[in-house]
Amino acid sequence: MSGQQQAWDRGDIPGFMMAYSDTVCFIGRTRTTCGKDKVTAQYRRSYPDRAAMGMLRFELDEVLPVGDKHAWVTGGWRLYRAADTLGGGFSLLWAREHQGWRIVRDHTY
Repeated sequence: MSGQQQAWDRGDIPGFMMAYSDTVCFIGRTRTTCGKDKVTAQYRRSYPDRAAMGMLRFELDEVLPVGDKHAWVTGGWRLYRAADTLGGGFSLLWAREHQGWRIVRDHTY
């Protein structure tokens, strides 16, 4: 997840999205969006420029292996911007795919 954080802080949404599976479902506060392209488009709408993106920090609480090919990762996030600071929690289901570990379910709140 450090690679995601670094990509975000550079303003690189495609780099941030490299951690996601093509079949990801993002479960947010108001809706569920499935498919990497749709989730990417949602991020671009929500964070249209560097000022909106700010600086992202993750804090991992737990990594819970579920067999050899899956793991639940839980923790918190903070987004530091000039105008405000946002934050919440997340629960991520990671799967080992042929390209490596990828997020298949992202519940961020």
